[in-house]
Amino acid sequence: MDSTFDRNDAAVAVDGLTKVFRIPFHPARGIVAVRDLNLRIEAGEVYGLLGPNGSGKSTTLRMILGLVSPTQGATKIFGRDSSLAQSRESVGFLPENPYFYKFLTGEEILRFFGKLCRLRGARLKSRVSELLELAGLTNARQQRLSTYSKGMLQRIGLAQALINDPKLVVLDEPTAGVDPAGSRDIRNIILDLQKRGVTVLLSSHLLSQVQEICDRVGIVAKGTLVREGQLKELIAIENRSELVLENASESLLKEVEKLAAGSNAKLIERRRSTTTLERLFLEATQESKPANHANNANDNSCSKH
Repeated sequence: MDSTFDRNDAAVAVDGLTKVFRIPFHPARGIVAVRDLNLRIEAGEVYGLLGPNGSGKSTTLRMILGLVSPTQGATKIFGRDSSLAQSRESVGFLPENPYFYKFLTGEEILRFFGKLCRLRGARLKSRVSELLELAGLTNARQQRLSTYSKGMLQRIGLAQALINDPKLVVLDEPTAGVDPAGSRDIRNIILDLQKRGVTVLLSSHLLSQVQEICDRVGIVAKGTLVREGQLKELIAIENRSELVLENASESLLKEVEKLAAGSNAKLIERRRSTTTLERLFLEATQESKPANHANNANDNSCSKH
């Protein structure tokens, strides 16, 4: 791991990010996948990037990782420009549809990726065993990947993303096509990373799972950020509060705030009522206006650099 990263830098900083995909034979026109996106993800956060299909989530993740060049704007990982290979030295990535050599075993595929990350000898052997245990695949370490279920493949994919002990892990739909049990296992791995202080940036359609694990979320619609902030604040309902009481009678409930202090009831908690992340997601994405997918590429906000 590169020790020159400054922990005071944001794990991910996105500034004015725009991506226009040019239309063949029509160089003056293009499809705007991402428009003027700004994000800041602090070290140690679990951040959920949400949006409907075609909203620009995967394109954004790939620009952050330096796999796709932006038309305009910049991205940084721990203070280093994403266009630099050094920025990815402490990053793990699980794409939506990872490809593996199916003739290799679970242990062999991790050894392969470990060697790509310059791990050798006892350190590599120890890391492989550690990740197989974390992914719940110790008993399947000698099985070929061709025999793995979809959930097992996703877990071995997550294990390979962690092989270099990264400080930032980027997950694009980590539970896509996985059954509820496998989805739960992946969620538990992400929660374990959160406890270790690893920054996690994930894109997912499973909003209930995102609601369980994310500190902050950003909702993207048609390439534009339409909601962003602390999850608990985004799903809070204004002008509503909840009282959670223990051993309260029906008559007491009618005047609970007035009587609770002088009764046998115990006021356990008072909080703002919340909606669900799913309802917030639907409201935010439906509010966005239909996008003009064929935009003039000479527009100032989409000028080619």
